Amino acid sequence: MKIPTHRYLSLGAGVQSSTLLLLAAHGKVPTFDAAIFANTGWEPAAVYAHLRRLEQLAAVSGIPVVRVAAGDIRRDALDPDHRFASMPLFTLGPNGERGMARRQCTGEYKIKPIKVEVRRRLGYPHPARVPAGVIAEMAIGISLDEIGRARDADVAYMRNVFPLLDLGWRRKDCLAYLAAHGWADTPRSACVGCPFRTDAEWVRLRHDDPTGWVDAVAFDAAIRHGSARANAAGQPLRGQFFLHRQRVPLDQVTLRPRTEAQTDVPGCGPWTCPHPDTATEPTPDSSVAPGREVRD
Repeated sequence: MKIPTHRYLSLGAGVQSSTLLLLAAHGKVPTFDAAIFANTGWEPAAVYAHLRRLEQLAAVSGIPVVRVAAGDIRRDALDPDHRFASMPLFTLGPNGERGMARRQCTGEYKIKPIKVEVRRRLGYPHPARVPAGVIAEMAIGISLDEIGRARDADVAYMRNVFPLLDLGWRRKDCLAYLAAHGWADTPRSACVGCPFRTDAEWVRLRHDDPTGWVDAVAFDAAIRHGSARANAAGQPLRGQFFLHRQRVPLDQVTLRPRTEAQTDVPGCGPWTCPHPDTATEPTPDSSVAPGREVRD
């Protein structure tokens, strides 16, 4: 087995990845050459404020926090001249069919730019071939609650590791560690207009971030008939698109946070983007082009 030559943290700025950065800063886990934050351009204000605080903590510990980006997900989705990386929007077909659009946003706006940065730091930017034996270790904040999401990297130059699994920690352990060190207000990392938000989170956004709420409502209205461009086949997307599973305009949704079984749900990290409860949902809407694998 080849020994990794670099060690990085995939920093989503949510609970688990923030815990890993604190653990490294406190010497509880091996340090990182850098913590890489993939910026979609549309995180809530609380996440950016939290990230700035993490950057200050990491700097004291000699861990650079690097922000990388592949664009602005909100702006790009509404730009008719930009290729549309499909978001997992809730769909309502012409005859009342209910489905979801395929998800490409995580791969395009989080995983891909992180891989670009890793390649750059290894000294082999695309399209250069990374030689065998040149490996970066990527620490990912997956706890025991989410062990089913732990996966090997899909490229030879990265090796995924999961320090929270090695510690036997669950999300509640991360929350306790954060609270014990003055980070109890660590927010959930997810785009302002993420369709995977729970009703409790939509209520929280509306109450705590009125500007973000207005932004999400405006975006929801703007994507009612799909993105600003047609799909890959050149045909208009069928049906209507919504941010909320009720499939009505966001500002008309009856939000029921008390009916939710879980309000503290995982954030949307590059390799830990949550999945909605699809038990009653049909398969993804076929009118949206399927996602591409992001390997580079």
